[in-house]
Amino acid sequence: QVKLVESGGGLVQPGGSLRLSCAASGFTFSSYAMNWYRQAPGKERELVAAISTTGMRTNYANSVNDRFTISRDNAKNTVYLQMNSLKPEDTAVYYCHTKGPWGTPYWGKGTLVTVSS
Repeated sequence: QVKLVESGGGLVQPGGSLRLSCAASGFTFSSYAMNWYRQAPGKERELVAAISTTGMRTNYANSVNDRFTISRDNAKNTVYLQMNSLKPEDTAVYYCHTKGPWGTPYWGKGTLVTVSS
């Protein structure tokens, strides 16, 4: 059974940093690309960052480029999202995501990030 569990969210002041983690289980983690999405109140869910199976290729939404860094540790079955220079508009629930071998999407339950003074 595929399981994705996010952690690391919380309240942070503008300009601060957080590191999100997503612990994966139930599948061969190293064989699948991983993604972070977010959904702000009243908005659609959007892709924030993506990472290839080996971690050699990454992609970011324009809104977070140069501030966020996605990485993974295949030995620990974990993907991370380092978020720096956080802005109020980064406030959202952040979700870990992957697609199974038949294209089936798998989602974690999310972790809330609130950027406010």
